[in-house]
Amino acid sequence: MTDQTDQTPDTADEATDTTTPKQDAPGNADKPVSSWTTGDEPMTGAQASYLKTLCEEAGEQFDPEMTKADASRRIDALQSATGRG
Repeated sequence: MTDQTDQTPDTADEATDTTTPKQDAPGNADKPVSSWTTGDEPMTGAQASYLKTLCEEAGEQFDPEMTKADASRRIDALQSATGRG
């Protein structure tokens, strides 16, 4: 019988748990928007909500038809403009 109390992985590869990818891959958020494989899909609900808020604060028009990639770029720009970034 093996001792199950020490569950420390032996290699760095084993240390990556893919059950919670947003927490386990912190560098993922730094991926360039131009490299996103889903960038041409409609923006997410979270993006839309935050983008609406930023547009209201900046006095700009909200476009509900933006893609994920375009929404991300617009959020970045509006964060700078509103001082939220």
